[in-house]
This record gives sequence, structure tokens and C-alpha cells, in this order.
Amino acid sequence: MQTLTSPVMATDWRHSLIDNREKTLTQIYAQAYPMVLHYVKQHNGSPEDVQDLLQEAIILFYEKVVQEQLTLTASVSTYLMGICKNQWRQDLEKRHRQQNRLPEIIKQQWEEPTSEPDKPAQNLIHFVAQLGKKCQDILVAFYYWGQAMPRIAEQHQYRNVHTATVQKFKCLERLRKSLATFTIEDFR
Repeated sequence: MQTLTSPVMATDWRHSLIDNREKTLTQIYAQAYPMVLHYVKQHNGSPEDVQDLLQEAIILFYEKVVQEQLTLTASVSTYLMGICKNQWRQDLEKRHRQQNRLPEIIKQQWEEPTSEPDKPAQNLIHFVAQLGKKCQDILVAFYYWGQAMPRIAEQHQYRNVHTATVQKFKCLERLRKSLATFTIEDFR
């Protein structure tokens, strides 16, 4: 496998990616995967995390090479490893911040509304909570935590991603129906 170590080789990679993209990207993935897997596993990650990270890094690499915006002085796998390390650190920091906020969010969800007794509760979390635990978990995971549907499907033990997506859609429809009588003014 070639390594990108000079502008001339970057041109060679560009032609290789254009002429036989699938084979070239598969080779790059196979070369970089073990290194990224080792790093991510050492830092509390899973093989699924590695797949996501590496795919995003390869897409970035591919776009930069094809658009002739990349000159490397190291191997492709080293370049991809750097991208994956930086992204994984950012993901871990985000997860840490989210975990630190979780008790605060849960407390807010179960507090009594402070609105006047004759007004309906107008807190969106209140409406989401009324959908039931399953819908609440799915919607919060997807929209608040930004989790991908494959991860949500796995966490909630759905047969496949499509089933989880359909369930999310049904939950959203139920939420829309429960909010149908309200206007934006009711939530200000």
C-alpha cells in the first residue's frame, strides 16, 4: 500500500481514489482500523465507535485528496489516526459534560411546573414525559444527546435501525398531537 509522503504521491492517491475508489478506501480502512481500534479501546470505546470515527476520517481524507487540498508528510494511517484521536477526545469530553448534566436534567424533569394552576403545564419536557418512558428515552437520546439511530436501536433492543426509526417517528407524532392545541406563544 502506498503512503502519502509527498505532493507527487498525493497525486497518485488522487488518481487511485478516482479510478478505483472502493478498493483503495477498503485498503486504507483495513490498514488504519487496528491502530484506531487499539487507541479507542484503551480510552473506553467500542468497535462501533471505531467504525464511526474511522469512516468520518476517511470521508474527510477522501474529500481533501480528490479536491487536491492535502499534502501529507506521513502515512495515510498516521493522518487518519490523528483525526480519530482528536475526534475521540472531543466525543469523550462531550460525553463527560453530558453525564455531569444528567442529574440536573432529571431533577428538572420531575419538578412540579411553576405555572399558574389554571394554565396547562407548558414545559416541553412535561409533554415528552407524558409519552411514556420508552418514547422519552428515544427522543431525549436522539434530539438532546445526539445519539445515532443504530446506537439507540441497540440500547433499546430493537431488531434493526428501521424499527427504532419507526418507533421514534411514532413518538414524535404522539408528541405533535399532544401539542397541537398550543401555539408558540404558550411556551414563552
